[in-house]
Amino acid sequence: MDKRSFLACGLLAVLATACTTTSTSSGDPAAKRSSIDASVDSAMSKLYTQVQGSRELVGKARGVLVFPSVVSAGLGVGGSYGQGALRVGGKSVGYYSTTAASVGLLAGADSKAVFLLFMTQDALDKFRASNGWTAGADASVTMLKVGASAAIDTQTAQQPIVGFALSNAGLMANLSLDGTKISKLDL
Repeated sequence: MDKRSFLACGLLAVLATACTTTSTSSGDPAAKRSSIDASVDSAMSKLYTQVQGSRELVGKARGVLVFPSVVSAGLGVGGSYGQGALRVGGKSVGYYSTTAASVGLLAGADSKAVFLLFMTQDALDKFRASNGWTAGADASVTMLKVGASAAIDTQTAQQPIVGFALSNAGLMANLSLDGTKISKLDL
């Protein structure tokens, strides 16, 4: 088996594992929505506690897409998967999944919460009108940098779409969402 085939098989195995461990096909859709909403509430509370100024920034956003637990795993070839909700005016208006694949020097697994803030109505409208949305291709996402005081860099926060990523250890630095695919869930 050549290297390319080996990497493709590894990626498929990682993504299949991620998708089957979080499948919604056997559960009640209302229960799944409720579970996602509870996880989103918990992730938002964690964000507000850990990142000074985040509550104010979320308050200014036209919509907030929250993936409370994006699980990534890999060994040379990796993938990630998570489910979340889009909130507009504090209420969930849609449920989404996120997937990504990567190749390179990586080994292990982690889980992070990802927050995308649509700061303009135009950015939110384009996202909601899409059948499938890819960060970096359909729109640029500016990941917010937090200084030593854990306060938001307000210059970066003026972009149409901004994001945060929180690991169990806190805010993640140098994270890119380019190539991350976001799709609407039928719940």
